[in-house]
Amino acid sequence: MKIINKLLLATTTALAVFTFNSCEESNTVVDEVFDNTTSGAVVRTVRIISDELPIGQSDSNFSVEVEVQTKENGSLVQSLEVYITFNDNTIAEGGTDYSSSEELVSTIPSSEFYTGEFGLPRYTYEITLPEMLSALGVSEANVDGSDTFAIRFVAVMVDGRRFSNGDNSDTSTGSFFRSPFLYSSTVVCPPKAPSPGTWTIEMQDSYGDGWQTNDGNGGDGITITLNDGTVIEVGMCSPYTAAAGTFLGSGDCSPNDGFTGTATFEIPAGTTSADFNFPGDQYGEISFQIITPFGNTVADVGPNAPAGPITIDFCKD
Repeated sequence: MKIINKLLLATTTALAVFTFNSCEESNTVVDEVFDNTTSGAVVRTVRIISDELPIGQSDSNFSVEVEVQTKENGSLVQSLEVYITFNDNTIAEGGTDYSSSEELVSTIPSSEFYTGEFGLPRYTYEITLPEMLSALGVSEANVDGSDTFAIRFVAVMVDGRRFSNGDNSDTSTGSFFRSPFLYSSTVVCPPKAPSPGTWTIEMQDSYGDGWQTNDGNGGDGITITLNDGTVIEVGMCSPYTAAAGTFLGSGDCSPNDGFTGTATFEIPAGTTSADFNFPGDQYGEISFQIITPFGNTVADVGPNAPAGPITIDFCKD
């Protein structure tokens, strides 16, 4: 049964995190990645600080804190290289595709790393939208909401070997040990007052058992916090009895067939801001789209999205 598998997975994940934190020499996630290999490397995401790029704001940036991990506590990595690519997702019919080739924009020597809470090297990387445009030779006039920049890290070893997203395993992309090497930063319009009226969230679950967000059986829903303090919560109901006591096990979640569900909510006239937040995706099965009263999709989120603010494309509202 799925619930048994999920409980076992949740227990295994908890044990893996506990073991990693206790610095044991075996049965850790690091050991699983590096066993039977020759001193590989991963770059773990500690936190994504900013991945929205508002047009017209010189300080809009992509920033992330990463942790370098190798068999020798990160010392086998001599530098991190950062490459970026622009993806033009708003090509008019018959228009020009302004997408770029990948370019190296930064080389970060290990001397600039600092020590994190687990005694491993960390680095906080930041690059602004103007810096990315300049490096790629792309004009801001050719950038619009929903366009994206890909930011790719390469760990360069002291012996010259290189590790990046093509070397990932299922283990290194798990929830605690998330090591994608590759990030996407979305161009958005500066925030504005949301359109009043009925908004819709179309929700999907690829496994077919409703949503499990920040809980193995249920959890919280997507929250929308209005400027007057009103908090709206939506999400696909979970069928598991153990979800009781969470929003997704309550009578306020959205009924569904396991695979798809729909929720609507009202944003009153006069609302000046609406902050959308996603609680997380426990098993990498959740996707959803946020649609304005005019029928425009302003967010399209796929599986494995991290918990945190949802990027809203105000260009389309």
